[in-house]
Amino acid sequence: MAIGFRIAPVTQRVDPALCARALNLPAANIGDVMNRIQTLRGGFRPFGGRKVIAGPAFTVKARAGDNLMLHRACDMAAPGDIIVGDGAGDLAIALMGELMIGHAMKRGVQGIVLDGAVRDVEALAAMDIGVWACGATPSGPYKDGPGEIGHPIACGGQVVMPGDLIVADADGVVVVPRAHAAEVIAAAEAHNAKEQRAQAAIDAGTYDRAWVLDALRAKGCEGA
Repeated sequence: MAIGFRIAPVTQRVDPALCARALNLPAANIGDVMNRIQTLRGGFRPFGGRKVIAGPAFTVKARAGDNLMLHRACDMAAPGDIIVGDGAGDLAIALMGELMIGHAMKRGVQGIVLDGAVRDVEALAAMDIGVWACGATPSGPYKDGPGEIGHPIACGGQVVMPGDLIVADADGVVVVPRAHAAEVIAAAEAHNAKEQRAQAAIDAGTYDRAWVLDALRAKGCEGA
C-alpha cells in the first residue's frame, strides 16, 4: 500500500435531485439544521464566476505547495462534481489557476473548494465555475506529489468523504454527509420557509421578539 500515492474511483455520489434542491437554499440554513458543526471554517472566499454550487465531493489530498494530484483530479472528476482539495491551508503557493480550472470547467466540473490558495484571480472571476479558496498568490506550485484521490480528507476543519454533498455560496462552504443528505435538505427547506415567514413579519413590522426576553429571563438576566 503506497500511502501518499493512492487513487481510488469515486463510486458513490449524493443524489443529483438533492443537489438541485440544495441549490435553492442558503448554505447558512443547511449548516443551521446540522447544529452548526458542518461548516468549513471562515475564510473560504468565492473567486469564480459561479457564486452558488451544490454537488458531490471529489476528494483530493495534496502536499502543501504541490498540485500533481489536483491535475489528475481535473481529468478524473465527473460532470457536476465539486473537486474538494486538502491543501493543508497553506497560502504561500497557489495550487490551482486559470489553466487547470479552465480545463476542469470544460470537462463539466461544477466547482472547486480548496483549502489553500489560487492564482489568476481576474480570469477565474470570468469563468462559469465556482471556486472557493482561502487566498490568492502569484507563486506557482510544484508537481511532484505526494497526494491522494478518492479518499477521506480534511478541508476547512471538516472531514469530507468522497460523494458527500458540498454547498457553497457567498457566506462560505458546508459539507453534508451523503448518508444524511435527504433528511438534512428536508430540514433546511423547512428552516428556510420559517426564515422567510420571519422576514415577511419584519417587513410588515409585526415580528415577535418575545423569545429574546424569554431567553434572557431564563438565564436570570437582571433588568430583562
